[in-house]
Amino acid sequence: MLRRCKFLATLALAALALPAAAATAAAQDFPSRPIRAIASQGPGGLSDLFMRAIADGAGAAHLGTIVVEDRVGAEGTIGARACAEAAPDGYTICILPDQTFTTNPIIHPEANFDPFKALAPITLPYRLTQVFAVNASLHVKNFAALAALAHAKPKSLNYMAPSLSKVAFMETFNKKNGTDIVRVPFKGGGDAVNSMLTGTTQIAIFGIGNLVPFIRTGKIVGLAIDGDARSPLAPDIPTFKEIGYTEHIAATFFGIYAPAGTPKPIIDKLNKLIAAVGTKPAFVQKYLASRGLTPVFDSPEAFAKKLVTERAEGLAEVKASGLYPDVK
Repeated sequence: MLRRCKFLATLALAALALPAAAATAAAQDFPSRPIRAIASQGPGGLSDLFMRAIADGAGAAHLGTIVVEDRVGAEGTIGARACAEAAPDGYTICILPDQTFTTNPIIHPEANFDPFKALAPITLPYRLTQVFAVNASLHVKNFAALAALAHAKPKSLNYMAPSLSKVAFMETFNKKNGTDIVRVPFKGGGDAVNSMLTGTTQIAIFGIGNLVPFIRTGKIVGLAIDGDARSPLAPDIPTFKEIGYTEHIAATFFGIYAPAGTPKPIIDKLNKLIAAVGTKPAFVQKYLASRGLTPVFDSPEAFAKKLVTERAEGLAEVKASGLYPDVK
């Protein structure tokens, strides 16, 4: 009887080991066919351009074939759903903006989509440097002058911001200064830049890579940037901290994910594949540094921890924005 129990226990342990062994074996052969990479922005958007550059680099290095597919809308949620619904085998990944995880589930509970349950983090490839910029026709060089102008011309100034964290910053600015600068929506980066250049929208908190050519020609004036250090793209623009803004300004980033349930060995292999291409000095200079992007390429574990912290900060941003009084 004892011998039979030992035999059954051995069989049970072997059965438990089978999935892990199968996952390891699958990872050894991965990738054996093209990987679909879902980008949450349209052609020309940062995530689209980045993934196509990764795809080109992976192909050139014989690391596998990546085919980019744009699934645009709902601040990344449409692309996130498409990714989550795919088979968890590593052959579908996606690149999504931070708000897909940090604020969308809070302000859109009706969407019934929890990215923490639906997706598995692979890596945070880069962070964006954001600039607070104004059209040069306003003739303001600092925030005090902007507040004075907004007081002198009530309800005549508007701004655009790509995420709720930046909206929260502007709403705090309005409250502190008693101003009424109004937010206007925009469809994409190209629309935002054109609106700034024509003066239709006078103020923007936007990726510095989109605006730096016009900052250099003097058509747009940068008042401050986020982050801990000045950007080499525009070294004359101070950081918020340098000019005395001590309020937290959430970082803007994109993350790369796979469907939840993707085996850990395959997640790790995807992480290494992406980093092998994205951390090469020539790639960093051409596709990241020149666009105001700071490379990160962290581990799946480090990225997962960051997402938990960012979600907590996202809740604080939603409350600070004043736009969602029902959120407690």
